[in-house]
Amino acid sequence: MTKLSVNINKIATIRNARGGFSPNVVEAAINCQKFGADGVTIHPRPDERHITRKDVYDIKPIISTEFNIEGYPSEDFINMVLEINPEQVTLVPDGPSVITSCAGWDTIKFQDFLKEIISIFKEKGIRTSIFVDPNIEMIEGAKNCGTDRIELYTEDYAINCESNKEKAIAPYLEAAKKATELGLGINAGHDLSLQNLEFFAKEIPNLEEVSIGHALISDALYLGLENSIQMYKRLL
Repeated sequence: MTKLSVNINKIATIRNARGGFSPNVVEAAINCQKFGADGVTIHPRPDERHITRKDVYDIKPIISTEFNIEGYPSEDFINMVLEINPEQVTLVPDGPSVITSCAGWDTIKFQDFLKEIISIFKEKGIRTSIFVDPNIEMIEGAKNCGTDRIELYTEDYAINCESNKEKAIAPYLEAAKKATELGLGINAGHDLSLQNLEFFAKEIPNLEEVSIGHALISDALYLGLENSIQMYKRLL
């Protein structure tokens, strides 16, 4: 079964809007795992507008499943990941001013850069994943970078699946087939939701993990965190 990693950035966003410690992101991480999540994802940014550096260190000791840290591989980010030693690091190309991830890596243009970064993490035994668009050339470039996995950027699928789900899934299906052919693991994330996850997970072969934050935490406001996690798990 495809694993569900819950991104808890939005929990930190709510906390930071008021200050203080409520809602508590460490407690949220504990509960996500208790309620059935297969992992916890965070995406710390330099301005700490949601997950802070302190959160990263506070969450690590309570992880009983898998810890996935996303981010742009700046020197500070690299050093932090090496200190934390999570199960997985997901490299994204967005800079500090980007509100949320909006594109995958150009794995050809940045191949030398990514290859060097990935080798650093792999020496420490940290599984690596690269955020990519569903483009065959970018998948092939990811393989040449030495990554263990790719994370398919699924915003286009989420936008277009309601009008034509077969057309929306087609480039992702081709990308997944190419990734499997090249021996790359397949993750996916961005705007996956209760409305579109089931079809995506059924159609994409060898899908190992989905990382879901905004939609799941939004659903939790209405449905409760435990119920929401279980609903997503059922779709997988």
